[in-house]
Amino acid sequence: MSDVSAMTPAEPSPYDAILIVSFGGPEGPDDVIPFLENVTRGRGIPRERLEVVGGHYHLFGGRSPINDQCRALIAALESALADAGIGLPVYWGNRNWHPLLEDTVAQMTADGITRALAFVTSATSSYSACRQYREDIQRAREAVGADSPVIDKVRQYYDHPGFIEPMIDNTQLAIDRLSTPSRLVFTAHSIPLSMASTSDYEAQLREVARLVATGVGHCDWDLVWQSRSGPPQVPWLEPDINDHLETLAASGTEHVVIVPIGFISDHMEVVFDLDTEAVATAARLGISMTRAATVGIDTRFVSMIVELIEERRSGAPARALGGLAIRPDVCAVDCCPPPTRR
Repeated sequence: MSDVSAMTPAEPSPYDAILIVSFGGPEGPDDVIPFLENVTRGRGIPRERLEVVGGHYHLFGGRSPINDQCRALIAALESALADAGIGLPVYWGNRNWHPLLEDTVAQMTADGITRALAFVTSATSSYSACRQYREDIQRAREAVGADSPVIDKVRQYYDHPGFIEPMIDNTQLAIDRLSTPSRLVFTAHSIPLSMASTSDYEAQLREVARLVATGVGHCDWDLVWQSRSGPPQVPWLEPDINDHLETLAASGTEHVVIVPIGFISDHMEVVFDLDTEAVATAARLGISMTRAATVGIDTRFVSMIVELIEERRSGAPARALGGLAIRPDVCAVDCCPPPTRR
């Protein structure tokens, strides 16, 4: 495969399309196992395990919320781009389910698109959240052929005001619902330690948690992890949200606000792992728990996407909060390598 660092130019270039890139999810019961086979391809996961995980989706009619959430985001972005006078079409391609990225790139090629700017629905940096999507884009381009458009990617946006400010407001609303002193518990998708050790993933999420906690005037908070999917012998980021609730209950904590800062919408990892599993754990432990909403299509978040586009199109100034350096548009060749497989 070609070097993925070549996907992003050193100098700003004109764009004739925007590409939304996401994970994808099943849209009906018959899609569930084929979707999970796509997600786990090459990892040797037995079908019995896929069927267990598939049961999570069947609790919701075999349909993940993520594709509908992408549709809503695209509609909101198209409106915001029109309001900003940016006349670019918006395409959408997924890593693991229809519309698949390769099919979308083929359509873009047929439509005569020559250079597009991609927005990925992951705010942070790691192999799975950033570099793998860039590799997905490159593979799709290579599969389509030499006429496929150049596709660059906007920078990571975990600390952009358009992400942080809605999360502060959503967290405050959740705190207000409990109407009692509560502990803030921030959550994000766990990743293998071999992946975490070669990226800024954990540091970025701790910065998000700090910014949101400061925004709501809270000093008692934790960052924990959820949605682990790897084999037990491979170490991942811990503690898991359910284990942490056990620890909090043992220490006398009675009220918890869960804040899913690792996700931009309420997809399956939120509605099952938090709203189903963690809610059940909290109830068993006698903890009153509520969850903050994700940013979804908050107007500030959608405006942030327009800002990121304008950074690349016209050199508009980059906005960020906190103390970490803004991620560069051009990633290093060895940035965020894949995790070690055992």
